[in-house]
Amino acid sequence: MFVSGLELWQWVNQAKAMAIASDIPNSELDWLLQELAGLDKLALRLESFKDLPKIELKLPLSELAQLWERRLQERVPVQYLTGVAHWRNFSLKVTPAVLIPRPETELLIDLAVDAVKSYGVNPKSDWVDLGTGSGAIALGLAEALTNATIHAVDCSAAALAVAQINADNLGFGSRTNFYQGLWWEPLKFLKGRVSGMVSNPPYIPSSTVLTLQPEVLKHEPHLALDGGFDGLDCIRHLVETAPDYLESGGVWLVEMMAGQETAVADMLQSHGSYDRVQIFSDLAGIDRFALAYRL
Repeated sequence: MFVSGLELWQWVNQAKAMAIASDIPNSELDWLLQELAGLDKLALRLESFKDLPKIELKLPLSELAQLWERRLQERVPVQYLTGVAHWRNFSLKVTPAVLIPRPETELLIDLAVDAVKSYGVNPKSDWVDLGTGSGAIALGLAEALTNATIHAVDCSAAALAVAQINADNLGFGSRTNFYQGLWWEPLKFLKGRVSGMVSNPPYIPSSTVLTLQPEVLKHEPHLALDGGFDGLDCIRHLVETAPDYLESGGVWLVEMMAGQETAVADMLQSHGSYDRVQIFSDLAGIDRFALAYRL
């Protein structure tokens, strides 16, 4: 499916005007064109593609226009429209069955690596990603901890299908195992053997979910967002259950919502199975991650 550069440029100008009217940043249009028209950032910024005799699109221009209409009118996230989310150095397949991986979550991998380096956590053992969704965290761990076996769990079969595709596409299929179930339930065979648990669980209070922006509220899976009355149901469960699975010195590491850091730290400290409880902020300075070690 080919279109002239001039024809595409004319449509892009119309699409930009529509974006301004709908309060959608033009960067999202650029994303759409990078993924579906093969244009790079420089060509888009300079509009040099206007002079090309033909540009190959992954779908007809009329369908591209329809996708952009869905972004503006239905508030469908551009990642779902293209089927791609960029996370760390990965291009991940995403569908509405999985939460779109956020940039701040990338820091979980760095914190896990730092724990291995700083505290001598066994990198050759078994690491677990609970609530894997697209598989982003599991695959980040597989890339960073090259001697570890990664076990990833999700209750959604549709999410696991996406995660498996991502693992195979990125070459980590042989070192990443996927299981359907709730949290630790499919991993009873790993009791007392896990070197690290990493999770980005649902942590938004149920009442707050209803106030989220339409891109999230209408299109992302509520199962991956709703953390119960106070947002801490899943984190509370992980605090209670992880000691049965973590080896001595094993890492407990989760992402949480701003404002939950004190409650999560208190849970870990009062449980009696953890030490060296630490809170880390994201790049915006928001307390976002809790890390502790199994006694």
